[in-house]
Amino acid sequence: MFKALVVLLWPAGIIAILAVTALLVRSRGREPVPATRQRHETTGNSVAVELRTARSSVIGMLLILVVGTVAVYAVTCLLGTLVVHAGPTIDKPIYNWMIHHRVHFWKAVMERLTKVGNTWTTWGACGAAAVCLAAFYRKDKWLPPVALGAAIVIDHFLTLALRHTFHRLGPPDSPLGTFPSGGCDRILVFYGLIAYLIWREVSGRKSTAIWSAGVVAALGFSEAYSRVYLTLHWFTDAVSGLVYGTLILAVFIATIRLVIGPGHRSGAVGVASVTVASASAAAELSDLADEPSHMAEETTGPPTATLP
Repeated sequence: MFKALVVLLWPAGIIAILAVTALLVRSRGREPVPATRQRHETTGNSVAVELRTARSSVIGMLLILVVGTVAVYAVTCLLGTLVVHAGPTIDKPIYNWMIHHRVHFWKAVMERLTKVGNTWTTWGACGAAAVCLAAFYRKDKWLPPVALGAAIVIDHFLTLALRHTFHRLGPPDSPLGTFPSGGCDRILVFYGLIAYLIWREVSGRKSTAIWSAGVVAALGFSEAYSRVYLTLHWFTDAVSGLVYGTLILAVFIATIRLVIGPGHRSGAVGVASVTVASASAAAELSDLADEPSHMAEETTGPPTATLP
């Protein structure tokens, strides 16, 4: 009975998160169409200006990220102090209950699902996304590789700093599962950042942003559930990983919005650019159609008198 309830907790949590997401999207109603943004042709001078702007933007973004990283470290240290002192009273009963209520087939399923948050899995996803998004972006092509590369470096070394600060061992089954849970953190940071970078270029709609956040939250819940179910982490370490990953993701999104600006409706931009291009092409065709008649008039002209 209780084993079945533990198994059903995973789909129930996923359904609950997606249901809340759907309610949030529905409560917003229809969104007004924002003003379109025109695209400008690039010349040699504008390319040089864009390169200088990109360089200053990269430097500014990295400096802001460093400040944000220090703030995340300070907040997570406060959380770690609370977890180290009060965590065992919560973790040990959950651990003892979990190891006596696991189902063999469900454990095998969770062992596969939890790999979504592994280090090399998330790093590979970031590398592939950086290449694809850099080719797909029409402007600020440097943003995806710089943002995702910085996320890998900051997340890795900040997590190492926290684990050196709090020498907390994991459960007896996995003593290396320390504070905070890296799998839960990586799910939110990397997949959340990839979703945000895709959203700001492809959509820019608030409803799409809510759905993206809901899907990433569902992935985070699934990762935390699998880590606790497999006793790879203490319960409070998994929850701390979710909080920690959310803080890092918030720093990256706020930094990108501050340096580059908010996302825009690419669909509206695309329609505007196509409309302008179509109007220009129609005007050119009209001019070309008029040219033969003018030439005919010039060649024929009025009849000239011939000398006897």
